[in-house]
Amino acid sequence: MSEQGSAAQVRDQEGLPVDVVLVDDHLMFRAGVRASLDERVRVVGEASDVDEAVELVSRLRPAVVLLDVHLPGGQGGGGAEVLARCEEVRSVTRFLALSVSDAAQDVVAVIRAGARGYVTKAISGPELSDAVVRVASGDAVFSPRLAGFVLDSFGTAAADVAVHDDELDRLSAREQEVMRLIARGYSYKEVASELFISIKTVETHVSAVLRKLQLSSRHELTRWAAARKLL
Repeated sequence: MSEQGSAAQVRDQEGLPVDVVLVDDHLMFRAGVRASLDERVRVVGEASDVDEAVELVSRLRPAVVLLDVHLPGGQGGGGAEVLARCEEVRSVTRFLALSVSDAAQDVVAVIRAGARGYVTKAISGPELSDAVVRVASGDAVFSPRLAGFVLDSFGTAAADVAVHDDELDRLSAREQEVMRLIARGYSYKEVASELFISIKTVETHVSAVLRKLQLSSRHELTRWAAARKLL
């Protein structure tokens, strides 16, 4: 394991803030994001264009990069170009797109380039902090209505995979409901609100689902559900 990877693991274990680089070409927006993030997140650097972002991320290797999709500079590739040029650090740094755009082509482009999630700028400060922490821990995070774009794009190749009754039969009816919402990118709080259950109950169901399906993360669960056209 690299020194940066070890440091990230220690930070997660000790509950220290997640180091973030914020990339957006609007100074006032960056200031607003910085002020909205809670104590679980620490902004260690800011960049306003493609070239500046690549240099800063490559040098600092933060746990997470909050990345706007449309950025000036570089070869005109915006956030996707930053991801491509930072490929060597993606083993220790995860990228979360944060954009005003909810266009399918923007979402799919940055996910194909290697981002671990995509949320819109309508997100609240606490929700964004949650998303950063989840991405740092390995989850894939999407604003709920955007998850469908990703599933439609990446689930096509596996669309003909049969749903085996014995796999779904391992899950109770409630566990299947929770599984579908979690796989679509809903947070535990959103699932609890949708199903009128407590967040603790959601956590219990998610643990049971992952155990029964022999999966290790929400990201794997999303891929599993998409391949079986369960969403």
